[in-house]
Amino acid sequence: MMKWISGAVLLLLTIAAGFFVIAPAYFDKKLNVVVEHEPYDVSAAAKALHASIPVADLHADTLLWARNPLKYNNFGQTDLPRFRSGGMKLQLFTAVTKAPKGQNYERNSADSDQLTLLAIAQRWPVKTWNSLYERAAYQAARLHNIEAHADGDFQIIRTQADLHKAMTSNALAAILGMEGAHPLEGDLGNVDRLFDVGYRVMGLQHFFDNELGGSLHGLSGNGLTVFGEQAVDQAVSLGMIIDVAHSSEAVVRDVLSRSAKPVIVSHTGFKGACDTVRNIPDQLMQEIAATGGLIGVGFWDDAICDARPQGIARMLLYGVELVGVEHIALGSDFDGSITAYLDASELAAITQALIDQGADDATIRAVMGENAVRFFAAHLPQ
Repeated sequence: MMKWISGAVLLLLTIAAGFFVIAPAYFDKKLNVVVEHEPYDVSAAAKALHASIPVADLHADTLLWARNPLKYNNFGQTDLPRFRSGGMKLQLFTAVTKAPKGQNYERNSADSDQLTLLAIAQRWPVKTWNSLYERAAYQAARLHNIEAHADGDFQIIRTQADLHKAMTSNALAAILGMEGAHPLEGDLGNVDRLFDVGYRVMGLQHFFDNELGGSLHGLSGNGLTVFGEQAVDQAVSLGMIIDVAHSSEAVVRDVLSRSAKPVIVSHTGFKGACDTVRNIPDQLMQEIAATGGLIGVGFWDDAICDARPQGIARMLLYGVELVGVEHIALGSDFDGSITAYLDASELAAITQALIDQGADDATIRAVMGENAVRFFAAHLPQ
């Protein structure tokens, strides 16, 4: 009998070890792929130009995964050593708090959540298992922990003054944003609470409709609800920036008509150059730009149809032609369960591709980082 009990305990321990130790890294490696490739050929001129740019990116989901971002990892798409190697100066880190099972870019319902199991497997605090607000708070705490252990090489940005300080130092400037306002959980008070823990960008939707309105990938296609209008007003009054990357076309139009503050589309492509359901119409992109908005070009095929460096460069330049150079930025979606053809250490390959496609230095500097730095310097809280 005792032998049977000992065997059962050993089996349970083995299963637990697999779930809590092996599973998180397994899914990270499976979902955040970098396609194997030969080293990209980057000329000395491209390297010099790239090194002179405050490279900036509008979307990375690094905080979702258990890997230690302070050290180099041979899987996933980002960590601090790779950000530094890639010349990154400003990164928007986005907190994902809910994602439906079987998610797709067409139609998703909000009645399932595959992140609960991930939170348990990665040993997040128990209070995060059933609370989207607590998941957002936990990921904010992770960002603060990175700052505390990065020896001054990492600074969380809350104000315009913080950004100016980071730009004149060696620190990577980190802005905290949420991918969908699901952690509000229908409570306007959570806007203030999330602002207090460091959030400065509020995405409205992710893969499904929520209390604020319709998702581009949801069931309704609706615009802002009354609660959505109140949440947008409250966020803007605090100095938060609205991100409409996954919002329905109706929500985007409602936000543009409601708020005088420019919005961002943190990670996307242009429908005129890549006609997929992931992208909103070019005309709506022009309306976003006309109000001073900023559009981040993603690094995955469903958004830009060709996610190699030359494809990223091609989409960046399409955006420049469509809406004007000052409205285009990088929006990688690194670590967002995408398949990429480069990681955060290889961003100079995009600079080379832009040169190869005839872009001048001013354009390259603008889209690779200067536009994003200027935008946040103007629109973060004072």
